[in-house]
Parts: sequence; structure tokens; C-alpha cells
Amino acid sequence: MSSLDLAVIGNCTIAALIDRRARIVWSCFPRFDADPVFCRLLAGEEAQAEAMGGDFTVELDGMVSCTQSYVENTAVLVSVMQDERGGALEITDFAPRFNHYDRTFRPPQIVRRLRPLRGRPRVRIRLRPRFDWGARAPDHTRGSNHLRFVGPHQTLRVTTDASVSYVMEGTPFVVDRPISFFFGEDEPLRSETDATARQFLENTVGYWQDWVRSLSVPFDWQEAVIRAAITLKLCNYEETGAIVAALTTSVPEAPGTPRNWDYRYCWLRDAYFVIQALNRLGTTRTMEDYLAYIANIVDDAEAAGLSEDLPPLFGITRQADLEERFAPALPGYRGMGPVRVGNAAYTQVQNDVYGAVVLAGAHVFFDKRLIRPGLAALFDHLERLGRRAAKVFDQPDAGPWELRTKASVHTFSAVMCWAACDRLARVAAVMGREDRREVWQAEADRQRAVIEARAFNPALGTFVSTFDGADLDATLLLLQELNFVEARDRRFVATVEAVGQKLARGDLLLRYDVEDDFGHMSTAFMICGFWYVDALAAIGRREEAKAQFERILEKRNSFGLFSEDADYETGELWGNFPQTYSMVGLINAAVRLTRSWEDAY
Repeated sequence: MSSLDLAVIGNCTIAALIDRRARIVWSCFPRFDADPVFCRLLAGEEAQAEAMGGDFTVELDGMVSCTQSYVENTAVLVSVMQDERGGALEITDFAPRFNHYDRTFRPPQIVRRLRPLRGRPRVRIRLRPRFDWGARAPDHTRGSNHLRFVGPHQTLRVTTDASVSYVMEGTPFVVDRPISFFFGEDEPLRSETDATARQFLENTVGYWQDWVRSLSVPFDWQEAVIRAAITLKLCNYEETGAIVAALTTSVPEAPGTPRNWDYRYCWLRDAYFVIQALNRLGTTRTMEDYLAYIANIVDDAEAAGLSEDLPPLFGITRQADLEERFAPALPGYRGMGPVRVGNAAYTQVQNDVYGAVVLAGAHVFFDKRLIRPGLAALFDHLERLGRRAAKVFDQPDAGPWELRTKASVHTFSAVMCWAACDRLARVAAVMGREDRREVWQAEADRQRAVIEARAFNPALGTFVSTFDGADLDATLLLLQELNFVEARDRRFVATVEAVGQKLARGDLLLRYDVEDDFGHMSTAFMICGFWYVDALAAIGRREEAKAQFERILEKRNSFGLFSEDADYETGELWGNFPQTYSMVGLINAAVRLTRSWEDAY
């Protein structure tokens, strides 16, 4: 079984990963990009991780099984443990999220509620947060119904109606009534513990089920799409609107590889695809929040005079400096370090970002559900980014795969710059700005001519990954999705077929099959498999696409989630988790391949 057989809970402020033994093994406080106080996921092999701690574990004496599932259509996880004496214990885990006083209540807090189901289950509570990336055990203070974990930069608290002494000392005790734990910031709980836990649970279940009820889901694969949508929402830091690429750092892309990165930040490219997928399901709130985040980035860029290239990623509060460093106290996922904090990709030139921002911002001009003042000012800002795109579309960059020591003129980056100008022409038309429409259409036409001349290889009969090159990469499958070519264009059909022949590995696809900074790829990139499914469907190979899509779905973990990568022979998941890009691919493919509701029954 994959070590990434993890569930995720959260509330758009914090999130936590829970393993098949109901242990909380990863959670950063007080937000996604902060110190992982539960860091067992990166604490090495099992014995090493057990010695270090960094987890919140309920050990059932004599446990023989643990069955887990989400409450339907929610981010609430229920684990049922059974012991060798016939006893059973239920653990319900969630992060509170619900409407309260006309606001969304989403504190940085995890609630665990234990309830005996049968017999006299006996447990030991092992609550062992760490600070400074695993380097420090906290100091403790206690009260009559709480423990405080005091670190150098923050203090956390657990409030409980269990014996505080038993929790503090790790003493076993019988659970003969429901007991609850509120873990989070150092604030007192000013209400009765169990009643509050029950009320928070009821309200949180109600919130998520109402949210799912508002989705426009495809007829087929509904459960998979709903779980993917909830997971994307959990990766949204709602306070600012940022969307993180994943909730973890340093889970390697393959065993033993140095390809392990910190993904707890907002990539403009990835986030655009996230809101596009959620928009296809009819949800607008996450999109609106992200557009506000993007608008602030555009304002920042304007204030700086766009004197430098726009970074490809930002922190969740728009910090641009994400200097990369190591966390030496943590051995890494299954001992495969180093553990990285920050991401040096923020220093890279990735020219596709201008298209990602314009494509996201342009949406507001067409979607009548969105009430947005100041559209003229926003258009002016986007035009500034368009001018930058026009300047750099044929210039070398690190590309969408963030190569650290190589630069080329990447076809995907060039097409995304073209898309920025093309969409600006369409926005100008909607606004009645014929003068600006003509300017941007002429610029888009100019770029198209260059791209078609230099990104299409006549000898191969396909588009290629770099100007004047001969190699393929999976982003070429997006040319039709971005409206650069039509699906029936013979050049695109040939490209799809060539990518499948060159990059397919079983049911999955490599990003590319050439040596990069770290050698050759040894795992497949999940989103590429979904891009291939979409492209097959677009060129008319719909039944083949559907069969391949269903085979990829089988590679989800037992909770219906994907990481970034997978071993294309065994299906074992690798890379940061849960990966928004992968869940986006699932949603887009399902929407494309589903039967219509009218035709289905």
C-alpha cells in the first residue's frame, strides 16, 4: 500500500493529512505555509518517525482494524477502529467551517471526537507536536482542561474533556463516553467541550453538503468529481484567495530522487487551471477570491513598473521572496531528504505567467454572475501584462517544467503569451473598445505567425516543445484547449498521436523524455495523463479516451485523491500531496467525457 494513502481535512485556513491508522501526520499552523507542527510524514522511516513524534495519534489497545471514510460530500473523516476483544471506537476528524454571524467561521483548529461504539475501548493519546521544522519539542503548561505547547514562535493549545494528565503523560484509559479534542491556537474554549464539538461537527457537515449541492456536476463519475472539487477547495487559502499547488513539501517525485520541492505556494499557472476547473462545476466564490488575489498582484506589478519579469509563484499573502533552504532536523519522506522550505523557482523566468494572469482576469469580463466594479481599470492593468507578453513571447525561459539550469524558447510559454493577447482582443470587443481590439488582434496574429513557423517541425509533422526543436513534451496536448489550434487541425492530431507514442507509459504519461538537470524521469506526471485523455476525446477518439480515463481513476488512493506523480508500472503515488493539478485533470476529463443529464436517463 502506498505511503501516500492519506486523507485530507481542512477549512481553507489550515489542513491536515491523516493516515490509515488515523494518525495526523502532517499539518502546518497557523496556515498552509507555516511550521509543520505535525511533521511525521517527513520524519523518516517508521522507527525514526516514531522516535521523533510530530503526530497526533489515538492508539487503540489491541487494534486489529481501522476502517475510514468521509462523511458523504464533506471534508469530515470518520475512522472506526476495532480491537481484539470486540470493542470498537469511532474517531471523527474535521476542521470547523460554517457560516456564523454572516461570516465564514474557519479558525486554525482541528477537532477530534472519540466515541465508543462497542465494548470498552482502551486508548493512549500521543499528542506530540514539534516546532522549528521538527527541531524542537515544545515546553508544556497545563490547566484544568487544556494543555499548552509553547514554542519559540507560537503557542498551541489542546482543550479536552479527557483527563489532561492522561493526555500529557500518555497514560492508557478507557473511552466509556464521547470525548473531544480542540487543537489550535492558544485561545480558551468558552463553552462546554462535547456540546461544542457536536455543534461544530453538525454545522461543518451542513456547510460542505450545501457547498456540494451547489455544484453542477457531470452525470458520470460524480463521486470522483465531488471529492476532487472538495480537495481543490481545501487548497484555497481563503483569507487572501491564494490557491496552493499542494499541501506538502519535499515528498519526492520518485524514490531516491533529489526532485523534491516545496509546493505550499501559489503558482499562477496552476491556480488558473484550478479556477477554470471549479468554474466548470459552477462554483464562483473560489474564483472571485482568486481574482482578487490576482488583482493585487497586478497592482503590485504596476507599482513596480513591470521593470522585472513577473514571478511564476507567490506566497499565500503575495510575498515574492521564497528563498529556498533546508530543514536538517527532518530526515525526509521515508528518509529521502533533503526537506526544503521555500522554492527557488520564484527567481525563474517563466513567460507563460502573463497568459495565466490575463486568462484568469479576463474571465470577469464574460461571466455575468460576477459583480465587479472597476473593469476599465482592470483592463488597463491587464493590457500592461499583455505588452510584457508581447515583448517576451519568443524569449528563452525555464518553461512550464521549471528547468533550473537550462533555458529555451518553450512552445507552451509562447502560446500562453499569445493567449494573453488573443483574450485581450476579445475583452476589448466586449467593452466596445474597437481601437484596442484591433491592436491586440494584430499582436496575436503576429505571435501566431512566429509560433507556427518555429514551433512546428515539418520533418516530424508535429508541434515540438521548443522553437526550432525536435523534442515533444506533454504541454503540446493543450494547444487545442487554449484555442491555439482546432481539434481537427492535422498538425494537432499528429502531435497528439506522437506524444502518445513517445511519452505514454502504460496508462500514464511522462512530462518529457529527455535528460534534464537531474537525469531522466522515472515516474509519470499525473496531469499529463489527463491532458492526453482530453486530447484523445477532442480529436474524436472518445471511447479510447474514456477507457484510459477510467484506468487512471483506479490509481487514486483509497480516499479518492492523487499526488503529483505515480510509478507507471506499480501505480504507487509519489510527489507532493494532494496535488491540485492532478485533481483538476480529473474534473476536466470527467466534464469532457460525461453523458449529458438529458441523455443519461
